[in-house]
This record gives sequence, C-alpha cells and structure tokens, in this order.
Amino acid sequence: MKNELTENDLIQLAKQLSCPEGQNGIKTADMMNEGNIEMTLSSIKALNIKDGDTVLELGHGNCGHLSKILNEANHIQYTGLEISETMKQQALLKNSEFISDSTVRFNIYNGEDIPYESNTFNKIMTVNTIYFWTNPLHLFNEIYRVLKPDGLLVLSFAQKEFMEKLPFTKYGFNLFDNQKLSELIQQTKFKKVEFIEKADVVKSKTGEIVNRLYTIAKLGKF
Repeated sequence: MKNELTENDLIQLAKQLSCPEGQNGIKTADMMNEGNIEMTLSSIKALNIKDGDTVLELGHGNCGHLSKILNEANHIQYTGLEISETMKQQALLKNSEFISDSTVRFNIYNGEDIPYESNTFNKIMTVNTIYFWTNPLHLFNEIYRVLKPDGLLVLSFAQKEFMEKLPFTKYGFNLFDNQKLSELIQQTKFKKVEFIEKADVVKSKTGEIVNRLYTIAKLGKF
C-alpha cells in the first residue's frame, strides 16, 4: 500500500537519502541497502575485480554488501568514503570481521575532494550518489586523479525518466539520463567504455512497487 507522505516528510526523506544521519538515517540506510542490492551487485560485477585490486567506493552507506566485493577475488584492499559519520559508524559495525585484518578502511570526506594520493586505486565504484554531487565535474576529475592508469570507474544511477516520477526527488536531486552524463564525461579525461542498461523491480521509498530503469556507466582511465 502506498504511504501518504506530507511535503515535510518528503523533504526529510530526501535529506536522509542524500546524507543519512541519526536513527532515521540508520533506518533509511537499511532500506536503501535492501532496495538497491540488485543494482549494487550488478555494479560489483561490472568492476571485474581481480586479485590484488585496490577498490574505492564513494557513498557506501551501511556497506552491507562488502562481503560481495571481497569475495570477487583474492587479496583485495577496500576503501569506503562517506559524507555521513552515521554511515561510517554503521559500516564499521556491520563489517568488524574485515576491519581486523586491515583489508578494509572507512573514512569521511567532504563529497568533493578525495583524500588520497594520485594513482592509488585500480577500481572505483559508486551507486546512486551522483544526484547529490555538489560539483560533479570536480569530483569526476578527483576520481580520475586517484585512479591508476588503466583503472576503471563504475558509476550506476537510476534514469531521470524513472526518478522524476518519485515525489521526493524534486528536493535536492540532480537527475541524469545517458545523454546528460555523456555530456559531463566529455568535459573530463575519462573515456566511456560502456553504458549497460538495466531494470529491476523495487519497493520505492514511498511504498510503491515500481519498475526501475538504471544505467551502469563504465569509464576508463587510459
């Protein structure tokens, strides 16, 4: 059954989706992890993780999917970056078994500047975060900088055609379709490897069962 939400409810939901905080943020993150799991797993597969890869994820949420990444190959080093301290703490809590052997680290960043040296990571992924990037061109350039030569970025996002039908996306979401993303990529040094079109059936944040159209963009540093 559809949940009837007030305008203030929608505004608060949009804020929690962009930066989950507190107890409501924890609940929202659990909902996001469940609702996005197929999209996340498809993105992990698109990364084509190899033995010894160093993987960076931007906006990992509670990172309930971390074991899926680490099981892709041997001797993977994973780094997660979040703008939300709540999500960093939830990720640490849910993944304590991996923290102990130093294969995993979670850190906070400002959403614009990636606090690592150039040519650090083989693979970078981010799922459903681009709507909230305050300076998309700058962050793309930062991602390019910290990728190693021949590195790969996998960026996944729900299509504007789908997202604009959701009542909360008018509050602070910057929506994308393939054309808009392609135009942005053309302003960077990235080379478009592939756009993979996908669809899944999910329960929306307002309670409806909906068909979600999304794209997995694979971008290379060559």
